[in-house]
Order: sequence, then C-alpha cells, then structure tokens
Amino acid sequence: MSIRFTTKARRGMVALTVAAGLALGVAGCGGGGGEDKKPDSSASASKESGSQPSAQDDQAEEPLAELKGSDGLLLQITSAQRDAGGFVTVSGNLKNDGADQVTVPAAVRGTETEIRAHGTSLGGATLVDSQGKKRYYVLRDTDGRPLTTTGFSLLKSGESVAVFMQFPAPPSDTAEVTFQLPTFSSGTITISG
Repeated sequence: MSIRFTTKARRGMVALTVAAGLALGVAGCGGGGGEDKKPDSSASASKESGSQPSAQDDQAEEPLAELKGSDGLLLQITSAQRDAGGFVTVSGNLKNDGADQVTVPAAVRGTETEIRAHGTSLGGATLVDSQGKKRYYVLRDTDGRPLTTTGFSLLKSGESVAVFMQFPAPPSDTAEVTFQLPTFSSGTITISG
C-alpha cells in the first residue's frame, strides 16, 4: 500500500508542477506591461457614467457631413468605418455653435421604449440605404443599451463632445448612405473599409 501511495503522490506532484509551470508560462507570454497596447478596432459599448469613443487614427480632417440641429447644435461626422465584425461605426463631434448653453433634445435618443430607458444617447440615429431600400438602426447590447455615446445633456457655448454610433453594416457594395438623427438635418455619408 505504501508503494501505491508513493506512486500516486509522485504523479500528483508532477502534474501539479507541470500545471504551475504552464500557468506561469502563459502569464509570462500574455504580455501585460501595457508597453505595446494597440487601440481597439471598434468603439466600446456604453458604460454607467457615459462612454467615449476610442481614438481613431484614420478620421478625416474634413467632415464627411455637417448636420444642423435645433438651438445651434451641429453634428460633424468625421468617419464612417465598416468593420470586419459586420457593423459600421460612425464617429464625429456634437458641438454647440450657438451663443447660449443648450440642452440636447431628448428626441435624439429616438422613440423606442427600451432605448429611452437608458437615458440620453444618440439612439435615434439611423442609416438609410436607398439602393437596398433598408433602414439601419443603432445596435444595442444585451441589456438594451444603445451602442452610442451616452450620458451627455448640456453643452455650453462652443463646447464639443466626441460621439460615436454603431450600426449593422449594409451590403459591401453599398458605399453611400443617408445619416439621420431626430431634430437634425440629414446628410449623405460615404462608408469606408
């Protein structure tokens, strides 16, 4: 019985040693110092306190479109990037071009009850593919939160907020779509990628 016990104990120690060595090896190869971090290829979903878009290196200097809203609000769309995951990320800046502080209209979040329950957002935005005769609405996460910038309500005169919205991607042969946001004029944008 002691030989059998010793053999099992040795096998157990060898297995434990191998497992520990593998765990340390994986942790060491995981790179963790943050020295070579790469930016995410897509913008992240909203967070409790509001979300900010990830920096995109390929944003155009000239906006793809400038949409005028109520009370001096201006939405400058700087990029519309098709991602491999089957969605389009539209990025830009929401600016108060007026002389007074402006409350962003609640209408920009749209009329859907599920999106309205999550506070101020750009959840009412749509992309219209007139060639394919389809309208694409802002994507939502599993909790129903819109995949857009959230958590903003007031803009001081001259203040600007970086914004993003994610949509399902139209077919790959569709390059031009019309961007619409309640209370703003619509504009045609070109999807890259």
